Amino acid sequence: MQGIVITTLLALGIAVLTVVLMGPLVIPFLTKLKVGQSIREDGPQRHLRKAGTPTMGGIMIATAIMVATFILAGNSGEAVAAVAVMLAFGAVGFWDDYIKVVLKRSLGLRAREKLGLQLLIGLAFGLLLLYYFQRGTTVILPFLGLEWDLGIAYIPFVILVLIATSNTVNLTDGLDGLATGVTFIVALGFALVCLMTSHYQLAVFCGALAGGCLGFLFFNRYPARVFMGDTGSMALGGAVAAVAALTHSELFLLLLGGVYVLEGLSVIAQVISFQTTGRRVLLMAPLHHHFELKGWSEKKVVRVFWILSLAFVILGLWGYRNIG
Repeated sequence: MQGIVITTLLALGIAVLTVVLMGPLVIPFLTKLKVGQSIREDGPQRHLRKAGTPTMGGIMIATAIMVATFILAGNSGEAVAAVAVMLAFGAVGFWDDYIKVVLKRSLGLRAREKLGLQLLIGLAFGLLLLYYFQRGTTVILPFLGLEWDLGIAYIPFVILVLIATSNTVNLTDGLDGLATGVTFIVALGFALVCLMTSHYQLAVFCGALAGGCLGFLFFNRYPARVFMGDTGSMALGGAVAAVAALTHSELFLLLLGGVYVLEGLSVIAQVISFQTTGRRVLLMAPLHHHFELKGWSEKKVVRVFWILSLAFVILGLWGYRNIG
């Protein structure tokens, strides 16, 4: 156990170093390409000054995670599968970013195109779980330590987990350092889950995931010098969801990724309320923008959400107490 913990920390360190070394090369390159972030005019007005900040920086995160994982856990089928899911979702995000910031088509991929690609990735991963990893169709119920057999509904369930997580991480990526810091905390939580459930090589991947986020935070913290874009947020969401599925922890993701859940629910509630009553339940969705419009500084919102994420991770890990 001590050896795998050291290896996991080493993966974190390698990923941090990779991102930090890539930053001075990649950020000027993205700036030169003029792949600047566009800012929605109906959002908080202080965000308008961020227009033109280079985006698609998620390339650095994904590269660092892949490098650290392949160096230290390249012989692990689970770790390679997690990397593959991360890269597949990252590729969808990259394509979306490319259309928006390079081809200057503001809407990017059409919703049905993006959803279709995500469905295909989820289907392929679900089949891989069942027929290659022999993972079975059960999920673990938090706090109870009981297994729930989903049967034929398992693959649709995995697809839902992947799509929901990738898109809620995308929603969370709305403030400098917010999604990066939250995912760093979530990745550390899942590293502990992997150690608790004997998925040791997958713990190394989680270490790399945490390190990629921590390294990127050096450039993405307020005031951000680069944004991850859909390239990064969708890759991170796919990575987290893949780890949850590989460790039978899909339902624990609702706890460990509680901030993602709140951000997603805030958008759903806002849309339903406005369409049914004509009124908004929040000043603005996702949730972090509501607190900005309440007068909180961007740095305060990010710090509070980081603390909230840590609380959710602790709650999720507590939910393992009756397992095994």
